[in-house]
Parts: sequence; C-alpha cells; structure tokens
Amino acid sequence: MENQNLNILDEVNKGAMMGMDAISFISEKVSNNDFKEVLDIEYNKYKEISQRVNNLYSNYSNKAPHETNAMNKMMTWYGIQMKTMTDDTTSKLSELLMQGTNMGIIEGRRLINQNVGMAQDVKNILNDFVAMQEDSIETLKKYL
Repeated sequence: MENQNLNILDEVNKGAMMGMDAISFISEKVSNNDFKEVLDIEYNKYKEISQRVNNLYSNYSNKAPHETNAMNKMMTWYGIQMKTMTDDTTSKLSELLMQGTNMGIIEGRRLINQNVGMAQDVKNILNDFVAMQEDSIETLKKYL
C-alpha cells in the first residue's frame, strides 16, 4: 500500500513538473499579455500541487519525490521548439499546452481508476491535480 501511494505521488509530481516546464518554455514565446498572465496562474497551480506532494511525501518515504529527468525536459523543450517554428501564435501555444494537459488528465484518471486502495490524503492530491488540469483546459480553450 505504501508503495502504491509513493508511486501515485511520484506520478503527480512528475506531471506537475512537466506542466511547469512546458509553461516555462512556452512563456518565452508569448506576446499576448492576457495569455501570459493566464500561464503565470497555471504555473503557480502546478507549483502548489508539487509543493503539496513534497509536503506529503515524507509521510511515506524518507526520500524526495521523483521529478522529470533532464532528457524529458530536453524533449519537451525540443518538441515545443519544433512545433512552433512556423506558428507561434497564441492559438498554437494554447493548443500545445492543451495537448500536454490532456495527457496529464488521462494519466490522472487512469491512476484514480486503477488504485482504489490509495490513502485518502494521496487521493485528495490526485483528484485536485486532475480537477486543476480539467479547469486549465477550459481556460486554455479561450485562446484557441
């Protein structure tokens, strides 16, 4: 059971870190001030989830939660660079973030469905993470 909770916390933290990385990389390309403010808010939501995971993690392990590795960061950066080479409009940037966020929602829902015995505190963070991403999708739709 402990291992299950650790695995879930690790996955949530990796998802939050990937979201923060993607927003950081995309923010460099944003010229629309309203969109930039939205991205700052979204970044802080991911950061809060990651902090919650870090605070809870010590209840299950004496190690730190897993984060995204340098290769994944590089691949995220490279993917964004390639996909925005000819189109870096607000619409395109929003679309890219939505695609990544949808992957996070799918993984989060899979974790919820496949880990019915997880601890309540872990379940709360996981549910909050998925709900936050679903809200993000609705926010990002406005910029397509």
